[in-house]
Formats: sequence, structure tokens, C-alpha cells
Amino acid sequence: MRIATWNINSVRLRIQNVLRFTKEQNIDILCLQETKTPDEFFPRDELEKIGFKHKYYRGEKSYNGVAIISKFEFTDTGYLNWCEKDDTRHIYIKLNNNIEIHNFYVPAGGDEPDISINPKFEHKISFIHEMKNYFSLNTKKNKILVGDLNIAPLEQDVWSHKQLLNVVSHTPIETETLLDLIQSGDWVDIMREFVPHNEKLYSWWSYRNRNWEISNRGRRLDHFWVSKNLFSLVKSGVIYKDTRSWEKPSDHVPIIVDIDI
Repeated sequence: MRIATWNINSVRLRIQNVLRFTKEQNIDILCLQETKTPDEFFPRDELEKIGFKHKYYRGEKSYNGVAIISKFEFTDTGYLNWCEKDDTRHIYIKLNNNIEIHNFYVPAGGDEPDISINPKFEHKISFIHEMKNYFSLNTKKNKILVGDLNIAPLEQDVWSHKQLLNVVSHTPIETETLLDLIQSGDWVDIMREFVPHNEKLYSWWSYRNRNWEISNRGRRLDHFWVSKNLFSLVKSGVIYKDTRSWEKPSDHVPIIVDIDI
């Protein structure tokens, strides 16, 4: 099974990129973040025409939104409202083989990395803590967690560790909290199993930098984790950079994982 995760930054604006990517890469399940559309306008028909008959999504106008589209049937679907906010940042599905896939869009956190003066940053840290508490109680399950977690946890997950230490997405409170979530939930960070920790690895490049590929000032904000009991089934993992050069690109690129389930 080939599973991908992608912050699409508006699924309606970039539906042609979604169709192209899923067909060219033969994707079986695609998890999207920042779909930015109410459910009634989600592009169901276009996706059904290329074989994605099973869909589950939660969206809102202009912000947030998550979706899972699949060629395989679901046995269950659901979501949680983290931090008691109904802001369409999480959904999960369960497959016939009893594996859960959780799709997240974690709050970005604003500009000031201080929970005492920035409510957006406090929301982000509280969100990650709630995820930690939830998954630490569910370590026995067969589960996959994907999404834009808006944190680059390791030194080589950003273009400059020293220059970004005080920049939201790579501050110590964020990176330590996320790494604690991985450990307490018995997760395996797939991309860092295939790419050594001492090698640079990014999934996001700012729109502000037109020469993004030359300067390569990126961050690894997007993640694909599996529970430890599933890791032996994972065959490959890749961050697919090609989409960043397509017409009307998202500033994020997909992660593709092949898993024998």
C-alpha cells in the first residue's frame, strides 16, 4: 500500500496537482492538510473519477481542513476537537486490517515563541501536549500518524539550527515537546529511519524565496510516523520534492511511504 501525506494549501485551488500526483505516483491513500474549503465544496467528483471512492474530510472556509482519500474502504472514521476548539485539525480512519490512520494539521503558532504573551503559540504547545497524553494511552494499537505538525524537531531539519532557535517551528520548547510525543507514543519517525540524522531533510520552502531550490532554506514540518509494531512492514519512505516546482505549487511537498499492509 502506498500512502502519502501533503499539506496542499487549498485543495480546490490545487486539485489538478492532486490529480497529477496521485496518478503519477500511484497513491492508494492520500492524507491532505490545509484543504481550506467547507465540506460541501470538497472536490469529490474529480477524485472519484480516478479511483478514490472512499473519502473522509472536515473543512472550513479559508482555514485549516483535513481530508483522507482512499482506494480502500474504511471500517470507521472520527475526529477529536483538540484544545476544545472545533477547528478541523484532525481526522482518523480505520482500515479493514484494523490499522488507524490519524491525519493532523497542528497550529502554526504565530510569530512570537512565548506562551505567556502569544495565544497562538500557547495553543500550539497545548495541542502537542494533548496529542502526547492521548497517544501515550494508546501505544498498543496499530496506528499511523501523518500531517503538517509545524515543527522541525532535529538540527538537520532546518537550514540553520543556530539562526532558527528562536523562530517558531524550531524553538526548544517545540522540538522537545514533539520528540517527547514520539517517545511516549512509541512512534517511529519514518523519514529519519531512511535518511540519517546528520543529513539535511526538508518538506517546506517559503513562497518568499523564489529561488527556493538554489538557496534551499527549508524546514521539515511534515511528518509520517508509524507505531513500532508496524515498522517492520515499512518498505520505503521519500519526500517528493518535484511538486514544489509545479505550476501553482503548495509550499509543502508530499511524503510517500510504501508499507506492506
